[in-house]
Amino acid sequence: MTKAKREKKVAATSSVAAAIFLTGFKLVVGILTGSLGILSEALHSALDLVAAGITWFAVMVSDKPADKDHHYGHGKIENLSALIETFLLLITCAWIIYEAINRLLSGEIHIKVTVWSYIVVISSIVIDILRSRSLKRVARKHNSQALEADALHFSTDVWSSAVVLLGLICANFGIYVADSIAALGVALIVIYISYKLGRRSVNVLLDRVPEETYSKIKMLLDNFQDIKRYHDLKVRAAGAEIFTELNIHVNEEMGIRESHDISNRIEKMIKSEIPRCHVHVHIEPEKH
Repeated sequence: MTKAKREKKVAATSSVAAAIFLTGFKLVVGILTGSLGILSEALHSALDLVAAGITWFAVMVSDKPADKDHHYGHGKIENLSALIETFLLLITCAWIIYEAINRLLSGEIHIKVTVWSYIVVISSIVIDILRSRSLKRVARKHNSQALEADALHFSTDVWSSAVVLLGLICANFGIYVADSIAALGVALIVIYISYKLGRRSVNVLLDRVPEETYSKIKMLLDNFQDIKRYHDLKVRAAGAEIFTELNIHVNEEMGIRESHDISNRIEKMIKSEIPRCHVHVHIEPEKH
């Protein structure tokens, strides 16, 4: 196992372990206190566990090399896992909104706020901050979109837990309706992050051009002086992998060896700036 894959596996495994702990902790405290805010967070954490498990699987599979059935490798499993995570988050939203509105309309709200209510929410905030930073660090280092999606997900969990904490504080002063309102706040946050994750995943799965990477490669080529011109620059992403194709025009009197050398220099130039980039350069003669 390579160092990169080992670091990604450790980060994904730690995320799964944290999700197991938080799901159990929130569920027990939510049942004991009757807090919809905490119970909604418990369900959210349960789906976080499923999402973390999917991410773990994606990380383990996505680095497999290309084979006869997958000529471009297995990188898109990371994007597919992020899309599945989006659907799971939307399921969470539907349940939270239904329960919160039902309680608000019925007026049957009573919450027993204890010290454990605060402990579980504050613990969740601390753990989510730590694992979000860890996942983000590894994701940036190894250009892993699955881990990056997980990091973004858990960073928003910090805000949703903060909303629940506010609801508990209000409930402690007898304002029990605040708990249901806090649950709706959680749902809105989850919907927002679901939209961001889903849009990004669909863009990659549909081979939408990664604009930042495309612009960076275009700038490198614009400043490359040893070719007459280039065209048909195509860039697409598949998980952590970037695939680039382009046509270059060289002097028609240039020999094969010299033309090939220019092609190699372009490949090395792009790969030095774009991690895990696969470059294919087609050479054409430029007539005077």
